[in-house]
Amino acid sequence: MKIKILVLLLVSHAIIGFVGFAAGIYALPILIAPDSPDAAEINAMSATAEFKASFKKDLQDSDFLHQGEGEVTVGSDVITFTGQISPGPDYKLYLSPSFVETEAEFKRLKATMVVIGDIKTFDNFVVPVGKDVNVGQYNTVIVWCESFGQFITAAQYQ
Repeated sequence: MKIKILVLLLVSHAIIGFVGFAAGIYALPILIAPDSPDAAEINAMSATAEFKASFKKDLQDSDFLHQGEGEVTVGSDVITFTGQISPGPDYKLYLSPSFVETEAEFKRLKATMVVIGDIKTFDNFVVPVGKDVNVGQYNTVIVWCESFGQFITAAQYQ
């Protein structure tokens, strides 16, 4: 009888520990995220954008934990986003010469892409574009989670 209770306690504690760990991985990026830029700041920065596109929830590899929805603008000096992306760690913004909507496509074409920078906020963001990047050579902006190799969202802007 004592062995059954001990096993039950060990299993139940392991399950609770796993659930707590998973909740922590999800919640930590939200807790440490800086304040998002406000709409006025994004409007001012996106005024000179050359391209506009939309992140949509219904892409092939997007799901309820990995998605984005809103408007993205692409300019030669800054990329802005107004909307929401699902929170997560280590998000990167990429430009790609081809539209992708799956992890497999992303991994296959990653060598042809350029990393623009880190995404630190999940409600609106502004990411500066390096002087050596010609946004006209690409047609798609992608949000990718480096830590877990997870596709989040993409938008074709030309």
